[in-house]
Amino acid sequence: MNAYWAGLAASLGLIIAIGAQNAFVIRSGLARNHTLWVVLICAFSDTALIFAGVGGLGAVVQAVPLLLIILRWGGVAYLTWFGVKTAISVLKSQHLDADGSPAKLSLKQAILTCLMMTYLNPHVYLDTVIFLGSIGNQFGAGRWLFAAGGATASWVWFSGIGFGARAASKLLAKPVFWKVLDTVIALMMFSLAGILAFARL
Repeated sequence: MNAYWAGLAASLGLIIAIGAQNAFVIRSGLARNHTLWVVLICAFSDTALIFAGVGGLGAVVQAVPLLLIILRWGGVAYLTWFGVKTAISVLKSQHLDADGSPAKLSLKQAILTCLMMTYLNPHVYLDTVIFLGSIGNQFGAGRWLFAAGGATASWVWFSGIGFGARAASKLLAKPVFWKVLDTVIALMMFSLAGILAFARL
């Protein structure tokens, strides 16, 4: 079971940092906007990528550097677009519903945004497929327990921040809160886009 706990600890260490994906999960929970779907997509995606990394996909990704370049600039473009879209919502009151909460995304929009936040970020592949995959393979026959531990961390984390934010949403239902939150998220998206553009992958 040492491999399981090592996988859980390594995965938690990577996903706790607040990035684009986590910010979207938290915002979806606070807005009470398809929280279950968002949590499921993020957790299932992490699980699939971790197991793929342990299964050897990391070596394939490293052998095709063009793939990471494409993902990098796709991610930069998407994060910039999302940051602009969020910044505009701060300035326009019509983006708030009558109760002061943000106008909700449709299920299709929420799923598409969540998928893009997940799969257009090359750091997702670096963290789950390459980094966790390479560590997991050091456990030999125990590598699948390592992957299971990593997947458990993802399920616990995304469920915690998604449904935790949902539980706190009624306490934070003032329009000014959403404007501040969206301002922070917009700045975060621009910062992440800049970091991604100039990072050495």
